[in-house]
Amino acid sequence: MTHATLPETDSPAPEHHGQAHPIRLYLLCWGLLFVLSAASYAVDYAQLQGPLRWTLILVFMGLKAGLILAVFMHMAWERLALSLAILLPPLAALVFMGIMLVESGHTLQSRVDHFATE
Repeated sequence: MTHATLPETDSPAPEHHGQAHPIRLYLLCWGLLFVLSAASYAVDYAQLQGPLRWTLILVFMGLKAGLILAVFMHMAWERLALSLAILLPPLAALVFMGIMLVESGHTLQSRVDHFATE
């Protein structure tokens, strides 16, 4: 009994079965990052001062970070569990910092009251 053998040929490269995002998405993201960066510089150029300046700078910074996280780090396409594992700890830290900020006013006032009486 003889078996027919196939001639040995180079096997084709394995196909990549991942997600392929259109280049238009990345170009749009880069453009939006450019616009947000220009808006951030415009805050300095307009010489805004005080809480408005810092609020605008932080908003633009947060928008840029969120865009980078969603598109370039592919978090927009990840499972919910992974997204929550990455996003919840910083959000919890922000909540705790807010609590400490509120509490700091009470602590400062109690120290002022205590040391003012002596």
